[in-house]
Amino acid sequence: MLLAITLALAVVAAWNGWQWYKRSQAFQAAQVYAELQKVVGAKDLKKVRDAAGTLLESYPRTIYAPLAALASAKAHFDANDLKTARVQLQWAVENARDPEVQAIARLRLATLLIDEKAYDEALKVLDAKHDAVFAGRFLEVRGDVLGAAGRKADARAAYRAAIDKTDSRDPAARELLQLKLDALGDA
Repeated sequence: MLLAITLALAVVAAWNGWQWYKRSQAFQAAQVYAELQKVVGAKDLKKVRDAAGTLLESYPRTIYAPLAALASAKAHFDANDLKTARVQLQWAVENARDPEVQAIARLRLATLLIDEKAYDEALKVLDAKHDAVFAGRFLEVRGDVLGAAGRKADARAAYRAAIDKTDSRDPAARELLQLKLDALGDA
């Protein structure tokens, strides 16, 4: 009986210790992420790289790490450092646990690959499974990729499908898709 009680107390203590560790890691990661947000606003790429690197290396399992990768990618993209932006987005795609964050990273990576004229690679990124709420956006970016690759008929089909998948309560998004479709001309 004494052994069972001791074992139960050890399990409870271990569980509480693990929970404390996770909260501590999340708190520390939040502090680094707050600093990252400041340096992104200041456009200090060295400090952005350092803060994002700390989050990705020291706190990769927190929600802050993929968010840091997204923020770092945007800062580097804005500074025309596409190579670093691509690495950050790829990390977020591979490591984000939240499917919505992962979908956003995929969409951003695909649009970056358009700039690099890596159309086949962008289409592969877009082929990944994603939540239905992102269906219209994935189809839109697919249309962008196909249009940039000169595949106008396929781009038109993607835009039409995107219009069908886009929420009717978002007339601005539907209008933008129609403009993109119109810009491709008739088949």
